[in-house]
Amino acid sequence: MASIEMITEDQATGRVKELYEEIKSQLGIDFVPNLYKAMAHNPAYLESNWRKVKAVMVEPGKLDRLTKEIIAVAVSAVSGCDY
Repeated sequence: MASIEMITEDQATGRVKELYEEIKSQLGIDFVPNLYKAMAHNPAYLESNWRKVKAVMVEPGKLDRLTKEIIAVAVSAVSGCDY
């Protein structure tokens, strides 16, 4: 059982709903990852963290997005991350 209640997509309103739509669109997925649902109790915190992720992972840079995602997965695996 989760210790933090998540804001589901059905429960999201206002800025949180807008951010959920942007997250799905920018990541090219049809669901909001649980990480963002847990942050949604504080919309400013959710937005701040999403902007950081978007700046690093989504926006163009020296590395393409696929390479960034491969690095993130490799770091998670080496760190023993279960999520």
